[in-house]
Amino acid sequence: MTFSLNRNAIRWIIVVSSFIIISLILWNTYTFFQNFKAEERSKMKNWSFAQKEMRKTDNLNADIGELPLEILKSNTSTPMIKVSEDGSMEHNNIDEEKAKDSIYLIKLIEKFKNENEPIEIRYKGKILSTLYYGNSPLLNKLKYYPLALMLIIFLFAAVAYFFYRSSKIADQNKLWTGMAKETAHQIGTPLSSLVGWTEILKSENVNPDYIVEIEKDIDRLQTITERFSKIGSAPTLKSMDIVEVTKSSYAYLKARSSKLINFEIIIPEREIPINLNEQLYSWTIENLVKNAIDAMKGKGDLKLELSQLENQVFINISDTGKGIPKSSYTKIFEPGYTTKKRGWGLGLSLAKRIIEDYHNGRIKVLTSEIGKGTTIQIMLKQV
Repeated sequence: MTFSLNRNAIRWIIVVSSFIIISLILWNTYTFFQNFKAEERSKMKNWSFAQKEMRKTDNLNADIGELPLEILKSNTSTPMIKVSEDGSMEHNNIDEEKAKDSIYLIKLIEKFKNENEPIEIRYKGKILSTLYYGNSPLLNKLKYYPLALMLIIFLFAAVAYFFYRSSKIADQNKLWTGMAKETAHQIGTPLSSLVGWTEILKSENVNPDYIVEIEKDIDRLQTITERFSKIGSAPTLKSMDIVEVTKSSYAYLKARSSKLINFEIIIPEREIPINLNEQLYSWTIENLVKNAIDAMKGKGDLKLELSQLENQVFINISDTGKGIPKSSYTKIFEPGYTTKKRGWGLGLSLAKRIIEDYHNGRIKVLTSEIGKGTTIQIMLKQV
């Protein structure tokens, strides 16, 4: 118990630590993005200052030196549009063909306004021109990096969740397997004793009919023991007549159920070979029939119909019970799901596992109507 708690604590520590690390990376990326953007704005201001110095040269006819020219030439990535006081536009780092369209440039100016605050180039208090600039290609790529990181966080959370869920299911499966095998072991001892007592009764001139019935129930207990012992192990399948196996299982339950249940069985009169594990398949039929009887509260009509279509065999079990809401069609096959006051909700989940995992078939709620009944269908492939 202590080991299990420690293991869960370690899992949570790893998950929480991972989220903290990724959050710090995300925050650091955001800070870097903002700093990079501020640095680009600083460069654009320097570019605007160089423009102003060039304007001084035009007005004052003075030698300004090489620095402004170098600053102007240094910008090779940030797209910009300079709008002069007379409305004329100059552009840099923008596709020349597209820039020929003045409407395109106007739309681009609106876009740049949303990305960055325009810079006014002034001289002696007068606005000479306004500089509109957008984000550089590198900045645009960085802009989507947090989104990519968020996607990574989401995928990491999904992987962590499925890992935790799979681990939990695996632990539960180990628990159920251990319980099933232990149950089989515990039944074995009194079962052996019952076999011995049956032999003694035979020598005591007891009514043979009684002994026959006792032997049937002993055989039944042996079958149940074999079923529980097979839980968690890959069962052996062999070609069997599914018609006979189904008929036998159904007849056994009919003889031991309430006389208020009207049993009906519709099966072909020919053999249909199917790869089966007889004990596990019979267990499935019993679980479905018992659930149907419970749904009818021990009174109603119960029908089993076996049919074949090409290489597929269908077994439909119908009752006149309370029905199942459509929202619960898949839930009823989940471990632990039950509407009964008593029971662990394992019958239908075992049936699903036996049919789908062991026999590569399908089991589903075919039809159901509240207050009128339910039909559950098993589909198996023929040999």
